[in-house]
This record gives sequence, structure tokens and C-alpha cells, in this order.
Amino acid sequence: MNCSCGCNSEDVAARIQEMMKESGAHLEGHFKLTSGLHSGHYLQCALMLRFPKFAAYAGEKLAEKLAPSKPEFILSPALGGLIIGHEVARALDIPFIFCERQDGEMRLRRFPQPRKRRFALVEDVVTTGKSSHETAQILIDGGAEWVSWGSIVDRRPEGTPQDVELSSLWKLSFPVYEPDKCPLCLEGLPLVKPGSRPDKK
Repeated sequence: MNCSCGCNSEDVAARIQEMMKESGAHLEGHFKLTSGLHSGHYLQCALMLRFPKFAAYAGEKLAEKLAPSKPEFILSPALGGLIIGHEVARALDIPFIFCERQDGEMRLRRFPQPRKRRFALVEDVVTTGKSSHETAQILIDGGAEWVSWGSIVDRRPEGTPQDVELSSLWKLSFPVYEPDKCPLCLEGLPLVKPGSRPDKK
């Protein structure tokens, strides 16, 4: 199957899986995802993106998917989206900016508001889309236009509603559980939280 950019999506997905395996980025255990849900699988994309050739490949392929929307810059949330967002921006030869958490809230701290310019939002992994929407809203409130959305991995449940279509290089679905219904918790497996969003108190 070919995507709108002309590449073979199945071949790209297979290559991403290979790079995840080669880099040790696909972890198995008992994890608390940034969404708050629990899972027996976690994709630590930073382990894959630490290799420049892997990061460049993912950035170029994602850039091909986002190019038709003609973004004027790339926006990513820190920390997970930093490397892949920069690689996509490099491939498209457009600026890259990022938002980061301060006192538990995502903020645009280091850059001026782009105002009415068009942007694509780029993440490493999307589980629910909460971080992406929280990040995008900061620029939307400032007058910018969210024209496209991309990620290396899309692990959202099927049928997840979306106001902006998500383009990804690898669509997969690992089982996820509500904390009070998690079989891994019942087994007494230690819970690890490798994500970047702090717990709400």
C-alpha cells in the first residue's frame, strides 16, 4: 500500500520496526504511559533516535507525509518530540520550535508566538493525543493554524476521534488498561513510568 507521498507505507513501517528492535527501543514490562493508562509494552523512541541515521530516516519519511499540507514551521512537545521534530523540519527546510512543561503546564517559553503562520505538530509516539492537543492549543490561541499532525508511532485505539488527521510511520495497537483494571497490577509487577508528563496531584 502506498501513501499519498508515493512511498510504500508497509515497507516504511517494517523498517521502523526493525530500527526499534535494533536499538532496543521496544520495551516490555509494566508501564504507566503518559496518558495515565497502563501497558505491558513501551516504545522508548529516544533509544532509536539516538542513532542519527535512524532519526534521519524517520524524519525524511514523516516529512514526505506532511509536506502536502505546506507547513511554515514544525512544532513539537518536549522532550519526546524534540529530535524527530527537528529532523522533520530539517527535511522540509523550515524552522522548528518546541513547547515544554513548566509547573506542570505546557508553555512556549523560548520562542515568540508565530501568530497566523501554518504549522505541523510532530511527536514521537501518540497514545491518546492529549500532549499533542495541549501543545497545539498554545499556538492556536495565538492565531496560528494547525494544518497537519505526524508521529513515528500511532498507538491510539481504533476509532479515536480527531480534529486533525494523524499521519504516522507505524500504526500499532498494544493492549492498554485503566489503572484500576490492570491485570499487570494484579500480578504485582513493578510499575515503571518512563514518560515525561508529571502525575497530577
